[in-house]
Amino acid sequence: SHSVSQAGPVPTALAQVDREKIYQWINELSSPETRENALLELSKKRESVPDLAPMLWHSFGTIAALLQEIVNIYPSINPPTLTAHQSNRVCNALALLQCVASHPETRSAFLAAHIPLFLYPFLHTVSKTRPFEYLRLTSLGVIGALVKTDEQEVINFLLTTEIIPLCLRIMESGSELSKTVATFILQKILLDDTGLAYICQTYERFSHVAMILGKMVLQLSKEPSARLLKHVVRCYLRLSDNPRAREALRQCLPDQLKDTTFAQVLKDDTTTKRWLAQLVKNLQEGQVTDPRGIPLPPQ
Repeated sequence: SHSVSQAGPVPTALAQVDREKIYQWINELSSPETRENALLELSKKRESVPDLAPMLWHSFGTIAALLQEIVNIYPSINPPTLTAHQSNRVCNALALLQCVASHPETRSAFLAAHIPLFLYPFLHTVSKTRPFEYLRLTSLGVIGALVKTDEQEVINFLLTTEIIPLCLRIMESGSELSKTVATFILQKILLDDTGLAYICQTYERFSHVAMILGKMVLQLSKEPSARLLKHVVRCYLRLSDNPRAREALRQCLPDQLKDTTFAQVLKDDTTTKRWLAQLVKNLQEGQVTDPRGIPLPPQ
């Protein structure tokens, strides 16, 4: 075991009490009477307890209690009657699951148990009320934490599920924050070779992605968001790494990305400007021109 005394100051009595509190709250998750307060306290502390994820995963009945919190609000989804109080409570449970999803010791088991699938009904919702927006954003946060780890097993798992169409729908009609996280998830899937191959495997998949990205560029030209635009451009740039997608993008890349529409939004964002220039260059390269400078259709 690690010797704490050499590594730094000996933990104070206060830190020790804190540990005891954490154990107490984890135990309190198992009982419906004390669960709500324990969810609140643990979700507040999750940043400051580095090994909270293994503690949650390996303690008796804890994950079952968190899943019960999720399943309990399924009836409030359809018809959509979710209240702010219900939303806050389940989002505290989701915050603890996000902690388990992002921890290297618990991530594989979290995937093997297919726990992300319990969140998909939340991503299917379309109600625009704040409780639902918050629920979708927090659920996306759990998936976002998974893809942030850049682990192959995460992408392999997600590709067996319906996450791509779910993200695309949120990218089209969610709040700006939800759109940003959904586009980030798609970007991470695309940046993986398996993910890129999967999306470019059939014309239906590629054209669905390209259509939604195109709609987003149009929306962004009216209501700019540098953060969202960055992810959209990165998705396009990555698609242009695939030869078949590159051919298609020559036809369907929105004009707003080729002209000066976004010059103002991007004036301080050197990274996105560089990606955009690279994208345009990728689409120009490899086009066969005849001596008169007229592009020829590829043979």
